[in-house]
Parts: sequence; structure tokens; C-alpha cells
Amino acid sequence: MSKSVEARWRSGLGFSVVSADGGTVELDGDEGTSGYRPTALLLASLAACTGMDVISVLHKKRQTVGRYEVVVSGHRRPDHPRTFDVMTVEHRVSGSDVDSAALVRAIELSATRYCPITAQLAQGDVTIKHRFLIEGASDPREGEVVVTGPHGRGLAPLPS
Repeated sequence: MSKSVEARWRSGLGFSVVSADGGTVELDGDEGTSGYRPTALLLASLAACTGMDVISVLHKKRQTVGRYEVVVSGHRRPDHPRTFDVMTVEHRVSGSDVDSAALVRAIELSATRYCPITAQLAQGDVTIKHRFLIEGASDPREGEVVVTGPHGRGLAPLPS
């Protein structure tokens, strides 16, 4: 299975990127312009990929989710090419009946089996911390689920 995109230069450092199935995204490297910067789009791709996995698993587990957000942040190395060394993926879920064990399992499956973006990044030297926060319950719950990378190995969650 192959995928492809075409990046069409607009002006300055701006490109319109069109996927083979017709999706379009605007990228720009110029200061003060609209459009994703490539590194922000990488974070967005990780957020959407794992989010699609997790919400799909939660629906299969018949979890009632009121709101779901995936927040991805990354720390970049100071020297060029300024790659990411650590990323944090936080799944924020609200719902009074969300089972934390079901959410943790959904995140584990995404991080270690289903999300190709996580898998690709974890093959390099970036450490990815996968966390969760359940809001709206009588007792909000949060924690680290799994850490992936560097070089594709799963790492034990770091102590809180």
C-alpha cells in the first residue's frame, strides 16, 4: 500500500499540499503567515492518528464520551535539524461513566499497535509519553500509560 502527496509552492515559503485522495492542507514557514509549519503538522498528525484509534476503541467498548481532545506537545533539540527529542501525548476525556481501564487499554493499543505515526516516530530517537486525563467524573483521574521510543522499544512509564 503506497501513499502520496503533492506539495505545490504558492509563494515565499508557502505550499499547498494535496493528498492523492483530495485532502488539502496549507503549510507556511514565513513569519506572520497563516498555515501550519511542518513541525506543527507532524504533531497534528500524531494527535489525529492516535485520537482516531482511541475513540474507535472507546466506542467499541461502549464508553460514553462527552468530550475528547488529544493535546500533543514536543520539545525540540537546540541544534539543527532541531528534531524532537520528547513528545507528550495527552488524551483528555470527559464523561461521568468513562472507565479508566478502558481508556488506558485504548491508549496502549494505539501507542503500541495501531497508530502508524507513533510507530514511525518511535523508530527514531524521540521519546513519546502517552498520558490521560479524565474530567467530569466525581474524582478526576490522570496518569501516564506508556512511553514509546527511542528506536522502537517500549519503555516503562516514568515515575510521577
